Amino acid sequence: MQLNPEELTNKERYKLMIGAIVPRPIAWVSTVDAEGRPNLAPFSFFTAVCPNPMTLLFAPGWSDMRGRMKDTLHNIHAVPEFVINIVNEATAEAMNMTATEFEAGVDEFAWAGVTPAQSQTIRVPRVTEAPIAFECKLQQIVMVREGPGGGAAVLGEVQSIFVQDGLYENGRISPEKLQPIGRMAGASYAHINDFFEMHRVPPSNDD
Repeated sequence: MQLNPEELTNKERYKLMIGAIVPRPIAWVSTVDAEGRPNLAPFSFFTAVCPNPMTLLFAPGWSDMRGRMKDTLHNIHAVPEFVINIVNEATAEAMNMTATEFEAGVDEFAWAGVTPAQSQTIRVPRVTEAPIAFECKLQQIVMVREGPGGGAAVLGEVQSIFVQDGLYENGRISPEKLQPIGRMAGASYAHINDFFEMHRVPPSNDD
């Protein structure tokens, strides 16, 4: 089967992407608006870009409910800072609560029952309960498309990192202690607790 994305609807494209690109880590992004009101929302279109400067990327999309880009992006335009909180099994339910779309100005921290903690380098609070939090300043926004099915790539340069005690051992994050989860399609998530190693094969010296 060969599919042409131009022959698929936005919904069909979206379902194909979220079903094929799995599991996806979740960026639980906290922002504040121009009035300083906090916002908290999850995004599973999320990845690392590079370590120098340490840069992360997440991709907010179009809100059909509002007919515009999501509040997170509007907040970052107003206050170019954000925190990417990492989601694990312990915070999964609270994260899911914040996936609800509210009108602008609603405090999702309070709605989900999580606690804002003051960041070290930016004005935006992190989630106290999150095991890891990256404090970011906006590097750039790449607007791919506005309108239904559209989205943007938001790149942030990490200023400071919070890591819960015991997670960082010998220069690495312990996945067993982190207990990460992954986003699948629909309402499905994955436990990430079955690990295996594959070492890279060196190139052959044979002609």
